Parts: sequence; structure tokens; C-alpha cells
Amino acid sequence: MQGAEVDPALAAVTRQVSGLAAPATVPSGPERGQPLAAAVAELPVLDASGRQVPFGALFRERRAVVVFVRHFLCYICKEYVEDLAKIPKSFLQEADVTLIVIGQSSYHHIEPFCKLTGYSHEIYVDPEREIYKKLGMKRGEEIVSSGNNIHFIHRDKNRLDHKPINSVLQLVGVQHVDFTSRPSVIHV
Repeated sequence: MQGAEVDPALAAVTRQVSGLAAPATVPSGPERGQPLAAAVAELPVLDASGRQVPFGALFRERRAVVVFVRHFLCYICKEYVEDLAKIPKSFLQEADVTLIVIGQSSYHHIEPFCKLTGYSHEIYVDPEREIYKKLGMKRGEEIVSSGNNIHFIHRDKNRLDHKPINSVLQLVGVQHVDFTSRPSVIHV
């Protein structure tokens, strides 16, 4: 959307990490990262039952990877979320990280989308696109945050520019996930 203002502190955090980067650590503590603007933190997202939750509350007390998808009907976004669904909860728990997807839709679409993709981690919607607008998003993006601080943002340049999932997981110390879904060959 033309004219959407982006918080300069948020824009300063934007960086790219190559898919084969060395393991990166995410700084912790309130003194690290860029704070999320209060105006964005207080904007509501809706859960599957339509209950409003302030966006900042999703990761205020915990580390999280927040993935904004273009919309639930986007085939590329659907495939990306199908891959996110393959991340074992135990991997996230070991790293003390929460995985959150936020879409642009009615909350009524959350349950069918989760059934379609097999996604069982946290998911919310921003039906009025208020967060998307405030953050200057035109497409999707991946954010790594802890407390009220943002440590990494990847803004998609086009619909095929999703950040490789293992690159994002690596930033928060989640072990590598094999997304090939091919059965192992056993030699007898």
C-alpha cells in the first residue's frame, strides 16, 4: 500500500541471511534488538474463536518466530505453512521458541486452513490488515522476536521469496528440519 509508514526502528532491523549461513545466535534481553512500536504492539489479532489478542502479547513473554502470510488462498503461502507444520513441537520446545502464523483473513478461515495444511502451531489473523499496514507489508514476512524486541525481519520481495525455513529456525537455535518427506530407504 502506497504511503504506509514504516517505523524507522523496525526498518533498521531488516536484514537478509543466506540459506547456508553459519549458526546465528539471537541476542536476548530487553537491551538487544529493536523495540516493537507500541502502536503496533497493541493492534489486535484474532484467534480461531474470534478472541482478540494484542499483537505484542503474542511474544512479549517468550521468544517467537512470527510468519505473516499474504493470505490463506495463496498457493505458495499454503505450501510454506504446510512445511511449517512439519516442524516438530519438540524441536521448538527444546529451543524455547513459539511458532506463530498470522494471515489476512476472517478468523472463520483459521480452522479450515489448519486442516488443509496440517498446521498445529499458533495461528491468528489480522482481518483488517492493520498490522500489515503499520509495518509497511505488501507481501509476507518472517520475524524473530523476544520480549518486545524484534531481532530479525525478512520482507518478501515477491510471492516466491519466502525465507528458507531452516534459515529462520537457525536464528533461534531450533535444530535443522528435514522437509523432504521422503521415506528412508532401508538396505537389507
